[in-house]
Amino acid sequence: MRIRVDYATIYEYARPASDVLQLLRVQPAGHEGQHVVHWRIDSDCDGHLKRSEDAFGNITHMFYPDGPVQKLALHVTGEVDTVESHGVLSGTLERLPPQVYLRQSELTMPDEALAAFARQIDTGDALATCHRLTAHLHGQFSFDPDVTHAHSDAAHSFALQAGVCQDYAHVFLSVTRLIGIPSRYVSGHLVRSDGLITQPAAHAWAEALIPDLGWVAFDPTNGMCATEAYLRVAVGLDYRDAAPIRGARRGGGAETMAVAVTTQASIQHPGLGELGAAGDAAQAASQAQG
Repeated sequence: MRIRVDYATIYEYARPASDVLQLLRVQPAGHEGQHVVHWRIDSDCDGHLKRSEDAFGNITHMFYPDGPVQKLALHVTGEVDTVESHGVLSGTLERLPPQVYLRQSELTMPDEALAAFARQIDTGDALATCHRLTAHLHGQFSFDPDVTHAHSDAAHSFALQAGVCQDYAHVFLSVTRLIGIPSRYVSGHLVRSDGLITQPAAHAWAEALIPDLGWVAFDPTNGMCATEAYLRVAVGLDYRDAAPIRGARRGGGAETMAVAVTTQASIQHPGLGELGAAGDAAQAASQAQG
């Protein structure tokens, strides 16, 4: 599948802000399951863009506007070819030992309720447990964008039994790490099966290290393993390590931010060329996406 992404983030400040700095984790790396055809990052103001990689192997960019700004728009476009692997990853850059992904972070730190739940969900087999946990969260949690925020932790969303994809992933990570399964947070994009093309945010899911398989991607929001409809961009211990954009500034007063993510796909068939985006993308993901 060829996935096309158009990702716009617009910041507006009440007054001109100086010393603006934006850390971007918006460019995917290639591996055996995805090949980056092209990728581009643009801004509506003059500045400097410096590429690097972080400790997790994510491609990062630091953007520095040349002077004070009152409005800043960042625009990301690209195309990536993905291959169906039923969630099993191969050829990813692994800079850290698996034991690092057993660490609980501030956003995944379990409480007594999560610890008790982990004991109940554990089957003694890593793969079976991850499937069981994925299905449970998908079936028992309510997708609700109004009850949590970017800084909500796993214990909070577990108590509510509700949240967004970020919260589903954090609960998954908290539980699997309690059981002794290394796991990590993933941010990226998803071609939705319901035909919705433009969304107000990127998607999030988790990867767990399974014996004899390696890293496997689980999406508890949608109750499934990742398919070719998933485009993996960044990983970390939690949302903060893989957030698409994080920034700092001096002054500027009140801030507003608007995000629009357009994700489309086309499927190549010999002799037919590219088929339409939304209708054919629906064949690649079997359940409604969150």
